[in-house]
Amino acid sequence: MRYQLNMTKPKYIVIAVILLSTTIISVFYNYSLSSKLEEIRRNIASQSRSNDVNERTSQLSGRRPEDTYSFNENLIVIYNRVPKTGSTSFVNLAYDLCKKNHFHVLHINISGNMHVLSLPNQIDFVRNITAWNQMKPALYHGHMAFLDFSKFGMPTKPLYINLIRKPLDRLVSYYYFLRFGDNYRPNLVRRKAGDKMTFDECVDQQQADCDPKLMWLQIPFFCGHAAECWEPGSSWALAQAKRNLVYEYALVGLTEEMEDFISLLEAALPRLFTGFLNHYTNSNRSHLRITTSKIEPNKDTVDKIQESEVWKMENELYEFAAQQFYYMKKKMTLPGKNILQSYMYEKIRPK
Repeated sequence: MRYQLNMTKPKYIVIAVILLSTTIISVFYNYSLSSKLEEIRRNIASQSRSNDVNERTSQLSGRRPEDTYSFNENLIVIYNRVPKTGSTSFVNLAYDLCKKNHFHVLHINISGNMHVLSLPNQIDFVRNITAWNQMKPALYHGHMAFLDFSKFGMPTKPLYINLIRKPLDRLVSYYYFLRFGDNYRPNLVRRKAGDKMTFDECVDQQQADCDPKLMWLQIPFFCGHAAECWEPGSSWALAQAKRNLVYEYALVGLTEEMEDFISLLEAALPRLFTGFLNHYTNSNRSHLRITTSKIEPNKDTVDKIQESEVWKMENELYEFAAQQFYYMKKKMTLPGKNILQSYMYEKIRPK
C-alpha cells in the first residue's frame, strides 16, 4: 500500500508542473499579444491623426494630398533693370553664385537696345519662360519695361524686383558715362567719347544731351508696355508706375542702399539669394561700373533741372519707392527690438 502511494505522488507532481507551465505560457502569450495589439492600435490612431491633419491641410490649401508643388524649384524672378542704377553690380553677384546656389541666370537681350517688346514677342516671351521647366529656378534680367503676365492668360506670374535711383543722379551719371565710360569696360569707346562739355555747360546751353525729358525712364520702366507709359510728363503713367511698384514687385530697392536691398532679398528669397550679402561686402562686386570721370552739377544747374515737370514726377516716384522700401525694412523686426518678426498657426480659439 505504501509502495503504491509513493508511486502516485510523483505522478501528481508532474501533472501539476505541466498545468503550471501551461498557465504561465498562456499568460505570457496573452500579455505579448495584448502588447502587440496595443502597439498596433497606437500606430493606427497615430496614422489616423496624421491623415486627419493632412486632409485638413489639403482642404485649407485647396490641393489633394497627392498633389505636390515646389515653389522654390519653380521660382522665376525678373529683374527689369533700369540703366545706371547699379544693376551691373547686382547681376554679377548672381552670375558668381548661381552655380553654388543651383539656379539659372538669363539675360533678356532685345534687338536695337529697345525697352519694349513687340506684341508677338510679348506673347512668346511670357509663354516661353513660364513653360521652360529646364531653366527653373531662374533669374532673368534685362533693360526691359514691366510686362504683365496675367494679361496673356498665364497660370502663374514671376516675381519682379528692381532698383531705383535719384533721377538727377541717374541722368548725370549717364551723361558722363557716354563720354568717359566706366571701370567695367575701360577700353570700350563710348558714343560721346571726346566731348569735354560738362553737364553744367550742357544745361546752360540747353543741349539735347541734358534735356530733362531724358530723365523720363524710371517711370516707364515701372509703368510697362502701354503707349502712355512712354509719354514724358504723363500723370497716368506715374500713377500706373506706382500701382505696379506696390502690387507687382516683390521688392524695389534704392541704389544708394544696395546692401539693405540685398539683405532683404536674401531673407525673403533664400533659394536664390543666399550668400549674396556676404559676397557683395567681401568681394569687388560692390564697385563695378563706376563712371570714370564725373563732375557733380552746381546749384544753379540743380535748380534748373528741378523746375521741370519731368524731374518732379520722376522724383515723386523715387520718393514713393523709398517710402515702401523703408517700410519693408522697418517691418522686418519687432517694434523697438532687434528681433526678426515671426508667425505661427494656432488651432485653438484666440482668447
